[in-house]
Amino acid sequence: MMVSVALFQPDIPQNTGAIMRLCACFDVDLHLIEPMGFVLSEPKLKRSGMDYIDYLTLHRHASWEHFKDVSAQKRVILLTTKAKTSFWDFEFQDDDILLFGSESAGVADYVHEQAQHAVIIPMRPEVRSLNLACSASIVLAEAIRQTTEK
Repeated sequence: MMVSVALFQPDIPQNTGAIMRLCACFDVDLHLIEPMGFVLSEPKLKRSGMDYIDYLTLHRHASWEHFKDVSAQKRVILLTTKAKTSFWDFEFQDDDILLFGSESAGVADYVHEQAQHAVIIPMRPEVRSLNLACSASIVLAEAIRQTTEK
């Protein structure tokens, strides 16, 4: 098993394309939880994902409920600015799903309430957040580092 990434209702096709490329390069599954702010045929998504998308294992979920049903046997780790635990201090497992919210709104309150675990990327307090694709890269790299046999 391998860590995977999930995007909750992403807004910006370029970020999603970059994350598709990231997941393809690391052989990590990507879950897209709809509705999204664009369609998968969006040229900006294809441009940022390039031909790497052909190597991606993509799972589309029509709703949060569908994603929850499919991922019920795995730990879902929510990345949020509202968490107290740093991702540096969290012990990832090899079948975790890293859940990232949308660029404009994060995740809905009901997702926060249902999250099994929540972690934060520590940053300067006067800045709001990192770019979604950057956040996914940082945390995915740490999760893979922790769960890959040396």
